[in-house]
Amino acid sequence: MEKRQYGRTDMNVSILGFGGAEIGFEGINAEQADRLLGSALDAGLNVVDTAECYATSEELIGRTIARRRGEYYLFTKCGHASGFDLPDWDPAMLEASIDRSLKRLRTDYVDVVHLHSCSEELLRQGDVIDVLKRAKEKGKTRYIGYSGDHKAALYAVQCGAFDSLETSVNIADQEAIALTIPEARRRGIGVVAKRPIANAAWKSGGKPESAYHHAYWDRLQALGYDFLRGDLSESIGAALRFTLSVPGVHAAIVGTAKPNRWAENARLLEQGLLPAEEYEAIRAQWKAKAQADWTGQG
Repeated sequence: MEKRQYGRTDMNVSILGFGGAEIGFEGINAEQADRLLGSALDAGLNVVDTAECYATSEELIGRTIARRRGEYYLFTKCGHASGFDLPDWDPAMLEASIDRSLKRLRTDYVDVVHLHSCSEELLRQGDVIDVLKRAKEKGKTRYIGYSGDHKAALYAVQCGAFDSLETSVNIADQEAIALTIPEARRRGIGVVAKRPIANAAWKSGGKPESAYHHAYWDRLQALGYDFLRGDLSESIGAALRFTLSVPGVHAAIVGTAKPNRWAENARLLEQGLLPAEEYEAIRAQWKAKAQADWTGQG
């Protein structure tokens, strides 16, 4: 699998990464998680991304692939209390959350800790950033980052504190392509694309049941991309290839709880990046039809 230098860090990341939300929220067991994560690593994937609030995700990762820790870069997020009797973003809670993540993940360190979509106001106060800096100084994380969108993500990029940005980028969510990613690229910040296939919100041909996917469904109806009317696998592949064609994006994290999905995902990328004319056509359609309130979706 193709790898890219992750900004100014020493990490060469696979362009396809594993997003750990689904394994936590969908209730799979350790045996299923072991097959899924093992097959992803075997396919050449080397980025595993999770968070403290993804239910059992961190524990499953720790129980199944901690023994292969040298084969992948491990990213997690902090910010939500998720069981602590302290408010979200409290500095003491954040420190305890990072320690808990390391214990769950069965590792002494992670490669990146991201702040999990906190507000610009909190970022400007600085306390939450200081917690991550201390964690880096103590060797609990090699790098620190911000996960989020819109103006808060822009401040995170511009403030100079972070090595990494996770932000939403896809055919239905292109604000970051102009707002934050060019600035991140100039500053040598690694960029991971979240929700890179727009949750495949078009896959059923009707409005998705999950309200989490409704914004993308509504946008795609307005955007009217012709390629979404064809074969589903090909349309998902085109959507993923679009995201990975964005200048400054180093990797895209895709979540799944289906053990055979990684071979399928790898096949979607066999054609490489989108041809320039196809990429620019998608961008042109966005620029012509996107509404002012179509900001990044966390």
